[in-house]
Parts: sequence; C-alpha cells; structure tokens
Amino acid sequence: VYNAASQKAGHGAKGVAFAAAVVAAQNYMKEVSAKGKAGALARARRAAFDPLVYASLREVLGGRAEWIVAGGAPLDPELLAFFRGAGVPVYEGYGLTETTAPCAFNPLGVPYHQGSVGIAFPGFELRIAEDEEIQVKGTAVFPRYHKNEEASEDSFTEDGWYRTGDLGRIDDDGFLYIIGRKKDLIITAGGKNVSPGPIEEVIKRCEFVSQALVLGDKRPFISALITLDEDALRPWLESKGLNRDMPLEEAASNAAVRAEVQKWVDQANEGVSRAESVRKFIILPEEFTQENGLMTASMKVIRPKVIKRYATLLNTQMYIKKK
Repeated sequence: VYNAASQKAGHGAKGVAFAAAVVAAQNYMKEVSAKGKAGALARARRAAFDPLVYASLREVLGGRAEWIVAGGAPLDPELLAFFRGAGVPVYEGYGLTETTAPCAFNPLGVPYHQGSVGIAFPGFELRIAEDEEIQVKGTAVFPRYHKNEEASEDSFTEDGWYRTGDLGRIDDDGFLYIIGRKKDLIITAGGKNVSPGPIEEVIKRCEFVSQALVLGDKRPFISALITLDEDALRPWLESKGLNRDMPLEEAASNAAVRAEVQKWVDQANEGVSRAESVRKFIILPEEFTQENGLMTASMKVIRPKVIKRYATLLNTQMYIKKK
C-alpha cells in the first residue's frame, strides 16, 4: 500500500508533498511514543497533510477501518509510524503456531510504543533468556511435537518455558520488541554477534529495494545481497533521466542505482558499531522468490539457500581472499 501510494505520487511536486507527509506522520507518532502525546507543531503539520494525503490513503482501505492487524513478519517501525500517524490504525502482534497464534498484542487504547509487538496476551507469560531468546509460557502453548520427542525436548527449558527461537527485549512497561531470529544471528570471524533484521529493515526503505539480506557469519566483515523491485525501479530511473527500460543486469551495476542504495546502507550503519556495519554490498539482477526456491510460502527469505545459490559470487566478489 505504501509503495503504491509513493509511486502514484511520483517524483514531482506531488512526490515532494507525499515525502513531507510521511515525515510529518512519523514525527507525530515518535512524539506520541516518547512523551505520550505530540506537541502543537507536530499536530499542526499532521493536520495540514490530512486532507491532502492521509484521507486518500484511508479511503483506499475502505474509509471505515477501525483497526488493522499485522502479523507473520515484523513491520518496519518507520512504516508502522507512518500508517498510525496517517490515521490508519495498524496494530502489530506476535505469535507462533506453537503458541496457538498470538501470545503478544498491542491492546487498543494503550499508549503507543514504537517498534513493539505489544504486551503478553491473556493467559501467557513472556521472558527474555540470557542469550536474548524470547521464551513463552501459557495454557495455549503446545505441549509437544507430534511423534518427535527429540524436538519437543529441545524446545522447552527445564522449568517448562517454550523456546521460540526469536530474539527480543521487554521494556519497563512490559512491551515486547523483536530483534531477530536466533538461527539468523551472525557471528563474524572476529567474534561479533550481529542481528541482521534491524539493518535489513533500514536498507529496504530504499523505494526500489525489494529484499536486503545481511551476511557475514564466520566472515571478516558484514556484507549484504540486495534485490530490486522492478515496478518501483522503472519510474525511479525515469525520474533521474535514465533509461526506464534498461535490463535489470544493467540497473544492478548502474552508478546512480548503487549510489541511492549506498545512501540507505550508510543510514543503516549509523545505528550500529563499525564491526556490525555493512562494508560491501552486491545488487542482484533477480529477486528472491518461491519459484526459485529462495522464499517460503509465508514470504520469508531462506537464508541458507540464498548463501548456497550465490556462494561463488560471495567468494569471488564479496569476500576475496588475499594471496
């Protein structure tokens, strides 16, 4: 929805207005999250854009949406702040098949906590282990896997808490924040633990990037494989005076495209230490899809398969061994 609205606005005066409206909505929600309410200036800016931008967005969604539930994968906090600031009431939750769906949810009418998936759902308890893994206990948590005692035993702590495999934190108000997947945790050759999720989220804010996969396990530095959203790329190329119809192979190596991606990589790096920062990236001329076996049916990138598919590229262009 966001990408469609951005593309419809284009890169002229409407595009400038849409970009300003996005920032106004995000700043409004950031103040609400930090202070409990927004200041007069943030409220005024938000109000100014409501008839121009936000009302149209709400109308696209039917005009009568009271709340929208998002789940299945973490939403970019900046994207969520935009929708909430635009008066589109998106609420994020968290759960697994093993917890019989939600075990955490942002309740209606409770102060907004940016980036959080909410508090423990009734009947559940949440805690964070020493290694930052989220653990759950409750009446709706499954007791064991069918005909797989080994997996069942590995999935529970000695005191009966279910190991979710997700990494997170819980703030002083009891709100849960997802950091990433334990199995996706990168440990560099230098011994630095890096959770790729937050870095990937920032890079994917580039309007024509569809996927960003941060790598670096047992490697000397962090890198990224990036794919292009062709539908968003074409109008962007045209707005820059470039050939709208250039092949994806050409676009992947185009200096202007790489410079735009570099801006978002730099922004992602601002929030992490040097050891966690993306030092190199490769733009691929194809996307990760279910058809090529690199995505699950629930639209999650299969990291090991991506690494295997592009092993030669990584070893010859990304991590070149010194002779």
